[in-house]
Amino acid sequence: MAGTSTSRRNATGAPTDTGHSPHLARQLSNRHIQLIAIGGAIGTGLFMGSGKTISVAGPSVIFVYMIIGFMLFFVMRAMGELLLSNTNYKSFSDFAGDLLGPWAGFFTGWTYWFCWVVTGIADVIAIAGYARELVPGIPLWVPAVAAIVILLALNLPTVKAFGETEFWFALIKIVAIVALIITGLVMIFTGFQSDAGPATFANLWSQGGFFPNEFMGFVAGFQIAVFAFVGIELVGTTAAEAKDPEKTLPRAINAIPIRVLLFYVGALIILMSVTPWTEFRAGHSPFIATFALAGLGIAATVVNLVVLTSAMSSANSGIYSTSRMVFGLAQEGDAPAMFGRLSGRKVPQNALFLTCVLLLAGVVLLYAGKDVGAAFDMVTTVSAVCFMFVWSMILVSYLVFRRRRARLHEVSAFQMPGGRVMVWVVFAFFAFVLWALTTQPDTLAALAVTPIWFVVLGAAWLVLRRRPTHQARFEQFKAELAEDREAEQEEVAR
Repeated sequence: MAGTSTSRRNATGAPTDTGHSPHLARQLSNRHIQLIAIGGAIGTGLFMGSGKTISVAGPSVIFVYMIIGFMLFFVMRAMGELLLSNTNYKSFSDFAGDLLGPWAGFFTGWTYWFCWVVTGIADVIAIAGYARELVPGIPLWVPAVAAIVILLALNLPTVKAFGETEFWFALIKIVAIVALIITGLVMIFTGFQSDAGPATFANLWSQGGFFPNEFMGFVAGFQIAVFAFVGIELVGTTAAEAKDPEKTLPRAINAIPIRVLLFYVGALIILMSVTPWTEFRAGHSPFIATFALAGLGIAATVVNLVVLTSAMSSANSGIYSTSRMVFGLAQEGDAPAMFGRLSGRKVPQNALFLTCVLLLAGVVLLYAGKDVGAAFDMVTTVSAVCFMFVWSMILVSYLVFRRRRARLHEVSAFQMPGGRVMVWVVFAFFAFVLWALTTQPDTLAALAVTPIWFVVLGAAWLVLRRRPTHQARFEQFKAELAEDREAEQEEVAR
């Protein structure tokens, strides 16, 4: 694994794994990777949370999603170039540790783990809520525990089983969005009339223009919508288990703009054309409303099933990504060694069990009282801010890669467009989003408590770094840094 005491340089200057640590199996095919990438880009927030986003930003929400998708595309391209520069990297925590130092791998890996565990707990609570909508009176703990057991059973056999599950989960979400777009287009072109008026594209600008709530309404849209893109980097954790990463990862990453335009922008344009944006409310699914207007009486049931599937998909992704991240951390010595073991089918089963046990906390929260919703909104906001930290670490790693491994960048077949300039543009955008989070009391409170996680991590790292194995890793990192500087000076001298 890159950056460990078992690695040494190859002819290109990149670290290669010469140790005998257990290796994950490459069983994810191109169709698995493509649908995992789509599933990561389409969150549950699109189905249920877009009502709130539309109500605060109006039609300008279209530009909000386009800008966020545009910026995160460059994060993904930077991640893709780094992962493909050395196929021994299993995820972005690997190249962060290799390029920035052992501390970076520790902070990135554990922060990403924390993000997905919290998100997974939220998904378990959501699954229980949606199940009760479909089966009134069912005890909340039953669907919550059942979901955890089912997802564990699907992930334990092989990584291919996870890929198949995520393939079908993502396909259901795609079908639902395409069905909405087709239904909406039919309503628009047939002159459909509702109590709110006719279905027409003119609804996008006839209710106060594209920016009806002015600049601060536009800003509020970013505050909410950025969380819908959480998980877009999930494809980066599949690098070690993709059959042909040199082909599948670029395809998945390059398709992100098309996915954002179709699944987010396309769906939102249809929703606000069929029904004026002034009719949308937080807590009510625009998808259900649109299908109901079309006369589909079972719309509520169908969309609840789709959202239930979406929540299952997100929890499935969380179980997968956290188990792989803990597996990698254990191999680095940053997590207990028991989590670095693989089953006979090349699955990190101990790491899987750890995640599923933690997800049971979601079952406890279901019965913790009335304030759980508010408390959990804060926790998931903290999680989303931590995702932004992970995205930033990917970009910082890219900047260091360009300086330390200039030759690898030159020969890369998947160079990030815009290079260093676009990295700083994205950093400026992240700063804007952080400012946007300070404009509302609930997100400001979440932003204020986020540093607690990093203080805890910092304290853990100060203890861990004193171990002989970590001291050896740090010494190796310094030696490799000196080699890179020497190579850089020789290149300049030529």
